[in-house]
Formats: sequence, C-alpha cells, structure tokens
Amino acid sequence: MGGKKEKLDKADRYALLEEHRPERIQARLHRAPKSQRVSDFVLGAIDGCVTTFAIVAGAFGAGFSEAVVLVMGFANLIADGFSMAVSNYEATSVERAQLAAATRTECQHIALVPEGEREEIRQIFHRKGFHGEILEQIVATITANRKLWIETMLAEEYGISRFARKPLGAALVTFFAFIGVGAIPLLPYLVQPLSTTQQFYISTVLAACTFFAIGLCKGFVFSRRILASGLTTLIFGGAAAALALGIGFCLRSFIA
Repeated sequence: MGGKKEKLDKADRYALLEEHRPERIQARLHRAPKSQRVSDFVLGAIDGCVTTFAIVAGAFGAGFSEAVVLVMGFANLIADGFSMAVSNYEATSVERAQLAAATRTECQHIALVPEGEREEIRQIFHRKGFHGEILEQIVATITANRKLWIETMLAEEYGISRFARKPLGAALVTFFAFIGVGAIPLLPYLVQPLSTTQQFYISTVLAACTFFAIGLCKGFVFSRRILASGLTTLIFGGAAAALALGIGFCLRSFIA
C-alpha cells in the first residue's frame, strides 16, 4: 500500500509540475476561469430537479393523477427554466454593466487625477507589505501600462474580475441544465403500466441519484470533498421535496 501511495504521489507531483511550467501558467492566467459555466450548470440543474420533484412530491401527497403531474411538471419545467435563464441573463448583464461602468470611472480618474490614482496603487501595495524602492518600482511598472493600471484598480478597489461572463451563454447553460436535469423526476410518469405509487417511488430514487450526482460533480470540479458534496446536495434537495410532500398531504386533508 505504501509503495502504491508513493507512486500516486509522484504522479500527482509530476502533473502539478507540468501545470506550473511558465507557458502553462501564462496560458492559464489569460483564459477565463472554467468554473463560470459549471456554476451556471449546477444552478440550473439543482433548481430544475428540485422544482419538478417538488411538484411530483406535492401532487403525490395531494393524491393527484399522473396526468396532472405531467401537465404541471412539464409546464413548470419550461416556464421556470425560461424564467431562471432570463434571471441569469439579467444578472450577468448587470455584472458586465458594473465592469463597464467601473472601467469608465477608472479611465476618467487616471486621465484627470493621475497622481491620485498612483497614490491609490502605492497604498494598495503598501498594505500588501511592500515598502521603499521595491514599492516605487511596482507603482512605476503598473502605472506605465494603462491597461494593467485599470485592471489592477478594478481588482483591488472594486473586487471585479477582468473576465466578464457572457449573458447569452450563461442563460443557455442554465436553461438547458434546468430542462435536461429537471425532466428526470418526470420520466416514470411517462411509463403507463406503472401504478401512481410505483411512479412516485421510482421518481424519488431518480431524483435522489440526480442530486447526489450533481453534488459529486460539483465537489470534483471545485476540488472539494466529493462524497460530502454529494451528500450535502442530496440532503438539501431531499429537504425541499419533503416540504412539498408534507404540504401536499396537508392540502389533501383539507380538500378531502
């Protein structure tokens, strides 16, 4: 076991060294973070599965037929998916607008009060621990490059990344993740020979597996504890479904 672990450690170390070669670092720093699309996908997938399975659970608790589940499920799937895509589009558009506004502000300040902006750079890096001649060299280097100057101010003063997400791309990823994953709990209701109870139980298993799989993927992509991430997503999704099921049973008693 020890020899195997050492071999894996060597392989991991080699891969890490490869990723930190100068040309790899340069390429990595010039491309947008990969996690942007992953976040859009996870957002749409989890919400889609929660939305449709909540309808399934609520309808089962209320004693509705499979036809009602399918109509409500697919209607909400399309409408909520579109609504969520639009919301993500608008949110991403706001991010881009904030970036553009902050960029214009910094361009104006650099043109009108360059010494004041240099002093901001000086104080920013002084707080990072640089002093004396090294600090002045940093200030001179950054302020000699207008693009670098603006990017530094955006990151340090506003906390804004130079990489802005594309609204249309974010909306489409969210929409198709919502529709694709959200349809999974409805699949058993398309199978006619099954009883309503069987359809619900199969839907429950499918939804649980989906929540767990989304959590596993999220943990893998973001280098978190994979199993813990899967279980956390499963618990949150299950909690939403349990609420819907309880409400369905309560409404059923009132209706009856």
